[in-house]
Amino acid sequence: MNPSVVSRAALANVVANGVIVVTGGAVRLTGSGLGCPTWPECTDGSIRPTPELAGHGLIEFGNRMLTFALVVVAVATVVAVFASVRRDLRRLAVLSLLGIPAQALLGGVTVLTGLNPWTVAAHFLLSMVLVAVATVLWLCSREPGVGQLVVRRPFALLATGIAVTVAAVLVVGTVVTGSGPHSGDPEAGRTGFDPELVSQLHADVVFLLIGLTVALLVALAATDSPGRVRRAARDLLVVELLQGVIGYVQYFTHLPALLVLLHMAGAVLITVYTARLLWSVRGPASELPLGDDTAVLRTATLPGAVPEVR
Repeated sequence: MNPSVVSRAALANVVANGVIVVTGGAVRLTGSGLGCPTWPECTDGSIRPTPELAGHGLIEFGNRMLTFALVVVAVATVVAVFASVRRDLRRLAVLSLLGIPAQALLGGVTVLTGLNPWTVAAHFLLSMVLVAVATVLWLCSREPGVGQLVVRRPFALLATGIAVTVAAVLVVGTVVTGSGPHSGDPEAGRTGFDPELVSQLHADVVFLLIGLTVALLVALAATDSPGRVRRAARDLLVVELLQGVIGYVQYFTHLPALLVLLHMAGAVLITVYTARLLWSVRGPASELPLGDDTAVLRTATLPGAVPEVR
C-alpha cells in the first residue's frame, strides 16, 4: 500500500472524528438531543424519525447516520494500514475503529438517561480521546517510524503537563456546559452547580494552560530544540488564545448558540494541536538537539553513524 494512501485515509479519519463532534454540538444547541427519544431505534418500532418529531427528529437522526460514515472511514483506515508495511500503526488504527462502537453505546446511554449532563460530558470526552488517537495515527503515518526523544527530558515532561492540563480544561468545560442553558432538550437535567462559579474555574485552568504553553515555547526558543517542536508549541498557543477569545465573548454575550458551536470546534482543534505537540517531541534521530550530551551517544549507535567530534 502506498504510504500516501495510508496518510490520506488517516487524515480523513481525523476530519471525520472532528466533524461528528461539531454536528453533535449542533444537535444539543438546537434542542434536538431527544429528537429520537430512544435507542438504538429512533422511536419505539421505528428506526427513522416520525413526522411528529419534526425537525428535531431529523437533526438527531442525521447525526446518528454520520456514525456510519465515520465507521466507513475508520474501516478504510484500518484496511490501508494493514495493507502497508507500517506495523507500528496497526494498534492506533484498531483503537480508533473500536472507539466508534464504544462511543455509539455511550450515546445510547445518554439518550436513555434523558441527556443526563454527566453522560453527555462522558460522550464528549470520549470523542476528544478518539480525535487525539486519530491525530497521532495520521502524524505517525507521515514519518518512517517512531524515533528518539528530540528534546531535553524536562521539556518533554512539560509537554506532558500541558496535555494533562488540556484534559483538565476539557473536563471542567463539560461541567460548565452541563450547568448552563444549552441542555439539548427542555426536559434534560443540569448539574446543579453555579454556572458563574464553574465558568471562573474553567477560565483559571485555561490561564494555567496558556502559561505552561508560553513557558515551553520560551524554553524551546532559548535552546537548540528542533523546529518541529517549536512550531507545534507555537501553533498550540495560537489556538489556545483564539479559543480563549471565543470563550470570553460567548460568556459576556450570554452564550449564543453559534459561538458555543465555534467553541466546541475550538476544543477539537486544541485536542488536535495538543496531540501534535506530544508527537513532535519524538522524531528522527537527525533532529536530536546538539546541546544534549546524550545526542552524540544516541546518534553514534545508529547504523553507519559517525560520532561527532567536539
